[in-house]
Amino acid sequence: MNRPAIVIVTFKRQELLSQLLDSIEKSSVAPWRVVVVDNENAQLTADIVRDFEARANALWGPTGDDPDDEGGTSRVVYLPMEENTGGAGGFSAGVRRAYELGAEWFWVMDDDVAIEPDGLAVLARWSKESDAIMGTRRDFDGGHFFWQHRFWTGLAIYNPFSRDGWRPGERYKLCNVLCFEGSFFSRRVVQKAGLPDPRFFIYLDDACFGYVASKVTDVYYIPDVVLSRRREVANKEIGSVRQLNSASDMTRYYITRNRAYLARYFQVYGDYNPALYAVGTLANFAKELLRILIVDRSHLRSGWSRLWAGYVESRRILRDPGWEPMPPLG
Repeated sequence: MNRPAIVIVTFKRQELLSQLLDSIEKSSVAPWRVVVVDNENAQLTADIVRDFEARANALWGPTGDDPDDEGGTSRVVYLPMEENTGGAGGFSAGVRRAYELGAEWFWVMDDDVAIEPDGLAVLARWSKESDAIMGTRRDFDGGHFFWQHRFWTGLAIYNPFSRDGWRPGERYKLCNVLCFEGSFFSRRVVQKAGLPDPRFFIYLDDACFGYVASKVTDVYYIPDVVLSRRREVANKEIGSVRQLNSASDMTRYYITRNRAYLARYFQVYGDYNPALYAVGTLANFAKELLRILIVDRSHLRSGWSRLWAGYVESRRILRDPGWEPMPPLG
């Protein structure tokens, strides 16, 4: 594995960002670059990153023997955004910046996680087999975090029957999605699939990128734990392993709107089925209404309003004659 870059997107969560950067210092493998995208463009965040830059360069040394494509040798890059571009815009900008600097691998994550000390070493071993890898995560309480690693493209929903357990001898599972809470992919994937699509703003941008990545390479979900979540989210247990997490009204809007962006990509690759997509839209509405009733009851009226607004905008996106997918960079 050559030139691994950790790409972090942060927004108004300086304490969590500091904890993540502290965990990176404990990594058994030195990252070639750590790119911090600041969607708040805050002086406090800049100061935190500047302090971490000094510590990282003192710990591992600048990359004088392997400067980036712009001649830089510092291991840390701070990228303040002029406006809040959401997680989708932040990851798109962060991967682009790391790509421009010459990174060969990208480990992307939000600011509310902490990496395992051997997480990058584990991913380095798997990089010999796959160009796109999703490691296992621990939840806030230290337990296993359930992840739906398959997407039903016809319905445009996560497969609710995805098996997250591991059989004896099962080394990995093949995915058709990724999650930007720890996914790891190569420069070759970006060259063929393009950058993450910033138009999503938040939600489903990582699923979409993983879907496109699965069209150009095998995407692995591995049993090795590579990071832990550090922020508790209100939720209700559904069955023995699944959870229904709380969501904001803003997120509800993008949950329904962004299905249309997914559908446009499915059209590009021949996986779009209008009838099944309509069924999936109804199922999606049912799930979100259930989420409101069970977890976010105080948002019944406002939550429904944002779901409907997102649906209306999704219809416009589906009919947009000028829409184009993100272009390959290779």
